[in-house]
Amino acid sequence: MTNDDTCTPNPGGYPSDCEVTQGLLKRAMEREPPRERGYAWQAALPKAAPVKLLLLDVDGVLTDGTITYTHEGTEIKSFHTRDGFGIRLLQEAGVAVGLITARTSEAVRRRAEDLKLAHVYQGCRNKIEAYRELLAKLALAEREIAYMGDDWLDLPLIRRVGFSVTVADGVHEVRQVADYVTTRPGGRGAVREICDLIIAAKGLQRELLGRYLG
Repeated sequence: MTNDDTCTPNPGGYPSDCEVTQGLLKRAMEREPPRERGYAWQAALPKAAPVKLLLLDVDGVLTDGTITYTHEGTEIKSFHTRDGFGIRLLQEAGVAVGLITARTSEAVRRRAEDLKLAHVYQGCRNKIEAYRELLAKLALAEREIAYMGDDWLDLPLIRRVGFSVTVADGVHEVRQVADYVTTRPGGRGAVREICDLIIAAKGLQRELLGRYLG
């Protein structure tokens, strides 16, 4: 069991709850890091550190890009639970998250509501307009904004923000100019990966993990 000055020893000789938590945290942090945390991950940390707002495309980023229609004409989208939890962790770390998507979907509205996203722009063919509105509204510098997209419509923002990201299966032209390409494809944990990266860049991983271990 790890000894920690912040924990009060249990008089009975058994580890206190605090000591148990510290031990679990230490073991979790010492485990071999995930495969994506190699050179590209380390190189992206300086650009990720100032981020105060993460903006996401939806189709191909939060989803795998598949659109399914029911017989009634309803559009169905699937979202990964780990992406959702990653967004919540990032919000706990003090980073706002928003969506800018060219399509309009009730499923996206409901997902944004579930995740308590305050900045949601649907039906945006010109994403720069929504971006400029957010810059002014939140009084942020471009270096404090990250954007994650996967196709040509995302290029104007990919080339403008302080930290640009695309998914492993993003189109070639976007992968060529993005600051970071995730190891995971869209809709399959790519957003969680970038949330983890920003949290690590801010040095908050241990603190957040400790909350859940406790």
